[in-house]
Amino acid sequence: MKIRLERKEKPFVLEATNETGNSILLDASPEIGGRNAGTRPMELLIMGLAGCTSIDVLMILGKQKVDLKDYQVEIDASREKVGQASLFKEIHIKFKMFGEVTEEQAKNAINLSLEKYCSVAKTLEKTATITYELTIQND
Repeated sequence: MKIRLERKEKPFVLEATNETGNSILLDASPEIGGRNAGTRPMELLIMGLAGCTSIDVLMILGKQKVDLKDYQVEIDASREKVGQASLFKEIHIKFKMFGEVTEEQAKNAINLSLEKYCSVAKTLEKTATITYELTIQND
């Protein structure tokens, strides 16, 4: 995996580009001189968790022939100061599934992702407690 990063504007507007040419803007908070012109690095990490676990969950449910009409994830995360860094301490994921999926199928897919497959979750669990809740709407 290779990422290229270059500054687009002073002081902290950065563009990160992956090997396939997809890019994202990053910036710092106004408290340290940023302008909120891009996603903050720690937000990207949580977005990565949402994406990683979602890909797992959707793949697992897809293999079970579960056809979701819609799917959403929200994450609430809190950090605590450890030395000069602020590490994630608690991460709560809210999974929302719409369609013909049973609670057992959904929870099984989520648990497999968080406990076995999602590399981002496995990385974050070293400093944070990750919990989740599930809402299913079968309309």
